[in-house]
Amino acid sequence: MNNQPVRVRFAPSPTGPLHAGGVRTALYNYLFARQQGGQMLLRIEDTDQNRYVPGAEEYILEALEWLGVKIDEGPQQGGPNAPYRQSERKEMYMEYAEKLIREGKAYYAFDTAEELDEMRKRLEAAKVAAAQYNAITRMEMKNSLTLSAEETKSRLESGMPYVIRMKIMPKEDIRFNDLIRGWIVVHSSQIDDKVLMKSDGMPTYHLANIVDDHLMGITHVIRGEEWLPSAPLHVLLYRYLGWESTMPQFAHLPLLLKPDGNGKLSKRDADLGGFPIFPLQWTDPVTGDKAKGFREEGYLPQATANFLALLGWNAGTEQELFSMEEMIRTFSFDRVHKAGARFDIQKANWFNQQYLKQLDDQEIIAQLKPLYQQKSISVNEDQIAQIVHLLKDRVHFVREIADESVFLFHAPETYDQDTAVKKWNEEAVNAISGFKDALAGFEGSFTAHDIKDKLSATMENLGVKMGKIMQALRLAVTGAGAGPDLMIIMEILGKEEVIRRLENALDRLPAQIRLA
Repeated sequence: MNNQPVRVRFAPSPTGPLHAGGVRTALYNYLFARQQGGQMLLRIEDTDQNRYVPGAEEYILEALEWLGVKIDEGPQQGGPNAPYRQSERKEMYMEYAEKLIREGKAYYAFDTAEELDEMRKRLEAAKVAAAQYNAITRMEMKNSLTLSAEETKSRLESGMPYVIRMKIMPKEDIRFNDLIRGWIVVHSSQIDDKVLMKSDGMPTYHLANIVDDHLMGITHVIRGEEWLPSAPLHVLLYRYLGWESTMPQFAHLPLLLKPDGNGKLSKRDADLGGFPIFPLQWTDPVTGDKAKGFREEGYLPQATANFLALLGWNAGTEQELFSMEEMIRTFSFDRVHKAGARFDIQKANWFNQQYLKQLDDQEIIAQLKPLYQQKSISVNEDQIAQIVHLLKDRVHFVREIADESVFLFHAPETYDQDTAVKKWNEEAVNAISGFKDALAGFEGSFTAHDIKDKLSATMENLGVKMGKIMQALRLAVTGAGAGPDLMIIMEILGKEEVIRRLENALDRLPAQIRLA
């Protein structure tokens, strides 16, 4: 196994949108595969037809592509192990289930739902700790272990519904070394006789998962902690099928926790908190309900990948910003935590802000154009470039640039009351009046540098310190008491608009203050 090229798989079920935990699992698989020079497979585990949701598979493919997780073999790419949808591999699973039956490691079970329910009630009444179908209770049920060979054959030939259950041998120790959690030992008495083939002829996750991982040459199974209780059963299946020597190594990833750290992160937490936990927006095909997606909420794919990667892993340094190439180079299971990772959306916002600062201005301009169109704001590319320069370092999302720049296109009709009361005084009025008159005679290019020179010279002539009137000037121009570089704002507005806004403020502000 150690000499084999690394092959990992991401194996989601198409039952709805891909949760952040699933995305992180895919990402860790990808990072490890690329670091080891291996391959990443995508397998769609759609054996549970009752839970299949139309559009879910397409969603998974689009989400992985958006995040930059590249698949080497899968439903779209094809490959030597096709097909990559379990529903299309249905016939081969029965072959392995019947092999287990022939070797006495599985059996047919004909129990009805009512009989299974009666068994559970009987065990619960007897105060049995775990009401399970196991080595003891199976001898009281209707299966090929308790029925004669003739009766079993008769039932099968008559078309009576049945399942195939794994026959767990008593008094076995199951040991495996998890790459994150170390050695795990479980006694077979703690495992029940799981169903391997369902009555509809489809395999359960347990059998299909093991058969496919073996046939596809998977060397490492990297999956969520929720699968840890099933791992001993899977180790047994490898043993029973004679594949223990080529069994993949396991790595069970920590849970993603609620923002307060108490309990597993859920869609309800996201709905209540107003934040996304899905990579892309999801529309329920039945109800039409929409769930937020990182992409549609304005998160950049690089920022999202970086944020999710650090939920449970760190490089052992102070570094927080990692390109995909850097994550591939530094990823290690030694640095993956056992404890759950708290989902902090504020940290996601911080990551987005950092990546937005690094984003090429032309990319931001391209994203802003439709946002301004939606606001019915007419603006040319040069103006957008100025706005990006003004606001890029102050926001977390591109959309905030559009939202926070509206004041550039609509003169203030009201003014921040606290700033007006504190800063709009006789000295400010005289200074702003003087600056307005100085601008009227201003010639040449109306740049931030020249505007600052003109303001400085005017204040010097009036004997006023610039620091004393800057908030009042900002109030007159923008209506707010704080904000981005005022000189750049005035350059973007242009001379005529600045003069008009100063005149409006000189007319309106005294009345607003009186009414307060």
